[in-house]
Amino acid sequence: MAFGKNKINKTMATYQESAITSVNTFVQGTEIIGEIKSLGDVRIDGKLTGNINIKGRLVVGATGQVDGEIVCGNCDVSGKISGKVNVSELFSLKATANVQGEVITKKLAIE
Repeated sequence: MAFGKNKINKTMATYQESAITSVNTFVQGTEIIGEIKSLGDVRIDGKLTGNINIKGRLVVGATGQVDGEIVCGNCDVSGKISGKVNVSELFSLKATANVQGEVITKKLAIE
């Protein structure tokens, strides 16, 4: 049994490492209603109605829309956000960004 347990732990560690280094993307024309949780990065070029909680970087592209609460490590916004935003590190707003709601962040960059 000890050999099987070590193999499972190694498999979980490999899975978690790949989840952290990968980028989850959904493109323009895609609409998601619900909640997103991830250890890695997320790029949104479609529409999300719901909350997002990620450890990595969130990118909301020029065609992206998020209606809900956001909690993330870093955030780059070119699109639209409506709701509370809590960024633990850098919140970067591009010239085309439209953010409506409460923002909590350590650092803010505005183009």
